[in-house]
Amino acid sequence: MLGQLFQCTKRANRRAVIPIFLRRNHGQASPSSSQLSGRTASFGFRTVPEESKESLVKGVFDNVASKYDLMNDASSLGVHRLWKDTFVSALRPGRKGPIRCIDVAGGTGDIALRILDHAREEYADRETTVEIVDINAQMLDEGFKRFKKTMCRSYEANAQELPPSEFKDDTYDLYTIAFGIRNCTSIPAVLKEAYRVLKPGGTFTCLEFSKVNNPLLSTLYDQYSFSVIPLLGTILAGDRDSYQYLVESIRKFPSQPEFAGMIRDAGFATGQDQDGGAWTDLWGGIACIHRGVKV
Repeated sequence: MLGQLFQCTKRANRRAVIPIFLRRNHGQASPSSSQLSGRTASFGFRTVPEESKESLVKGVFDNVASKYDLMNDASSLGVHRLWKDTFVSALRPGRKGPIRCIDVAGGTGDIALRILDHAREEYADRETTVEIVDINAQMLDEGFKRFKKTMCRSYEANAQELPPSEFKDDTYDLYTIAFGIRNCTSIPAVLKEAYRVLKPGGTFTCLEFSKVNNPLLSTLYDQYSFSVIPLLGTILAGDRDSYQYLVESIRKFPSQPEFAGMIRDAGFATGQDQDGGAWTDLWGGIACIHRGVKV
């Protein structure tokens, strides 16, 4: 699954970029396994064969890679930037010294750069590292424009099957995934891999669109989502279908208590099933931060 690795090093007042390209054949699912199993997955409101979802999602992000921020701006009225700041600030990377982080579905580098900036600016920590993982090469290409001068490495890999040779057991202190897990075919498989690669005591944390509990806010948000966002996709990016998928995928994602249960099923310890416990709602649940600790 490993397709591309960029290694960036920083020396004194000069920065040198050393790109290293490693490629493997991503391959297709064996007809004797998933294709004959009859298993299905949701692609927005559509039900598709499980083995088809990955390529369909890849098509969406191939289309929006150069306009990824625009996509999130459209779906959140630009507030996703504040949510990401809150997400990283709450983690306080660098507070207890340098840590090793993995940011999954992090192709554009938004979270990784925030982690490094926070550690450096708040705690004078220049040794914390982040390894960025994304299944989509075009997203990584966009991100490389941003993080090529930092202490980052990026990998093209599937969050459900991180190559053990590159992502060893009990390796990372922190696992982050922001606005990405809902696009994965098997959320339990992603959580299982997160548990595997984290050290005992390591933290899994996820920022994702979620369920709005206030009826009035929910109604207004639905009207905006289904009426305005696809239209903005057409006007701003010439791509209604990708933005329609975005809206639908948010509605198909598990509720806060359901997702918290999935995190516990993977082996993590969480807080109580309430806002401020296992999760923290942002803007009434439009987005949500989940956290679990490997025990």
